[in-house]
Amino acid sequence: MGFPAGGPVDIAGRLIAPWLSERLGQPFSVDNVPGESGNVATRSVVRAAPDGYTLLVCGPVNTINATLFDHLDFDFGRDVVAVGGLYRVPLVIEVSPSVPVRTVGEFINYAKQNPGKLRVGFAGLGTPQHVGIELFGSMAAVDLTLVPYLGSTPALEDLLAGRIDAMFDPMPSSIGHIKAGKLVPLAVTSSVRSENLPDVPIAADTVQGYQAGSWFGIVAPRGTPEAIVDRLNGTINEALSDIAIRAKIMELGASPIQGSPAQFTKLIAEETKKYAVLIRSGVIRSK
Repeated sequence: MGFPAGGPVDIAGRLIAPWLSERLGQPFSVDNVPGESGNVATRSVVRAAPDGYTLLVCGPVNTINATLFDHLDFDFGRDVVAVGGLYRVPLVIEVSPSVPVRTVGEFINYAKQNPGKLRVGFAGLGTPQHVGIELFGSMAAVDLTLVPYLGSTPALEDLLAGRIDAMFDPMPSSIGHIKAGKLVPLAVTSSVRSENLPDVPIAADTVQGYQAGSWFGIVAPRGTPEAIVDRLNGTINEALSDIAIRAKIMELGASPIQGSPAQFTKLIAEETKKYAVLIRSGVIRSK
């Protein structure tokens, strides 16, 4: 995994690893390899033997990086094979309790009255959080100071300590702090309200047309035999049908992604194309 322990990518990996270990009779360990917005971990998987023993928990960051970084020494769409999806999750626009705003409208007004004052943390360049913040700033016409981190966990630590003011963070890593009253949720970035935060409005109620979010799944090195991919896919889909696993996913404010390797391949291709258009439009700059 390309990000530190405790973040949304890590949570996804640690949810599925025990199930794979038990059902396949092989130990699946979680290896956090942060760096270069997930590219360090992706590169190591791309170069691994295609034997089913090295997998990557991927997400939008991988499809974003395909365009955001100009000189990658691998092609994510070409050099991995899709195994299967795990789940989708919205972002939560959240602030420190010390920030004097309680709605998205107040957040926008405060940002306009104090250009560049609001410090918004996110889990690294090219992450869905980064794109979500940039898109919000563009659509709401506000000047925010973006603060990149090596993952959601250190950003959340600084938000909780008051060293930054806000985050647009995937719900799994933030929901516990929100329910404990340590963070103030302003909105979710999905098209409908979350069952886990039913009193929190959607951002599009204030910024018409705005949506952002994340998803997670599993890929393997290119050349991994189809029989291995199909077995892994079937085992993942069994997990996503399990009552206990589904309950854990729902607790995270997420929804399962079940389907075939071909369906997950299509999702990756569509996401890569979508973010390429967004990046080339100048909303965020390539690296």
